[in-house]
Amino acid sequence: MGRAFEFRKERKFKRWAKMSKVFTKLGKEIVMAVKAGGPDPDSNAKLRTVIQNAKGAQMPKDRIEAAIKRATNKDEKDYEEVVYEGYGPHGIAVIVETSTDNTNRTVANVRSYFTKYGGSLGTSGSVSFMFDHKAVFRFAKDDWDMEELELELIDYGLTDIDENEGEIFVYTEFGDFGAMQKALEEKGIEIISADFQRFPTTLVELTEEQEEIINKLIDKLEEDDDVNNVYTNMA
Repeated sequence: MGRAFEFRKERKFKRWAKMSKVFTKLGKEIVMAVKAGGPDPDSNAKLRTVIQNAKGAQMPKDRIEAAIKRATNKDEKDYEEVVYEGYGPHGIAVIVETSTDNTNRTVANVRSYFTKYGGSLGTSGSVSFMFDHKAVFRFAKDDWDMEELELELIDYGLTDIDENEGEIFVYTEFGDFGAMQKALEEKGIEIISADFQRFPTTLVELTEEQEEIINKLIDKLEEDDDVNNVYTNMA
């Protein structure tokens, strides 16, 4: 995936490393997974994936168990996943992924952030065509042979594979997530994280001053408790 991959990978790790609310975000995802498919990870693939991600982020076991227990309470809030699209200043495309128990609050907040920094919130589909939506699996390289693994996983939807600092990254199309997850599990691979990411198909070069404004918008969005991920096509 070339430069787009490097761009997104570096930004992803940098953002996750600085997000103090990561456990809150994961707790919310656990609640949504349990409500959608039940509290047993053996029969709930989505919950199994979120638990893997939580462990990969070093979320304490007791917090994971507490989130699962909380989700079984009928009084626990229901969350809805909503994606917002728009343009930041200097024509930069922005996608904001959220999970919220109050869409009116969330859309009002997201719109205000765009407006404050000279951008505008758009309609669904206004910028998503500029991004590839991929499933990304991450696990330790161990003794796996990259070429052999690539050949074995092509039948399960593999579109790209990459190695970085002792870890392997496997990419599939959005719709092949389940097939790839099952294939990796059957091979006995311990998945560190598995999620969906959006990769810009082209990148826009900006000056340092322009980048600073975009980064302020991104930081403001990510401070919002309803926001899970922010993607842009800024180089």
